[in-house]
Amino acid sequence: MAHTYSPKQFGRLIGKSVATLQRWDREDILTAHRSPTNRRYYTHDQYSAYIGVVAKPKGRVVLYARVSTRNQRPDLLNQVAALEQYCQQHGIIPSETIQDIGSGLNYHRKGFNQLFEDIEVGHVRATHCRP
Repeated sequence: MAHTYSPKQFGRLIGKSVATLQRWDREDILTAHRSPTNRRYYTHDQYSAYIGVVAKPKGRVVLYARVSTRNQRPDLLNQVAALEQYCQQHGIIPSETIQDIGSGLNYHRKGFNQLFEDIEVGHVRATHCRP
């Protein structure tokens, strides 16, 4: 379990008062977590983010593009180019690009199936974005 801090402890860590933390919580500046008894608490991840330390996400970044038929190959290349441009603009470094040509109506797509297998075992982090 990740380390947690009471508002008083967290305030001491970042040099702010409990009143400031409460106000920030109300104003969605730094939202506190809530316990089952509705008590505020903060996590070590929040502390790291506050001081500017960003944890590296786990798993490879894989780009996935698909078209239905071979006649759409130029569209596939356009999709890949758009994904790569998005990554470049957002400072994302992909490890791999998977391209499939196959219907979206079934699961007879080798790259798609391998990607989901890699997600299930934790080798790839699951997220999506559309440029």
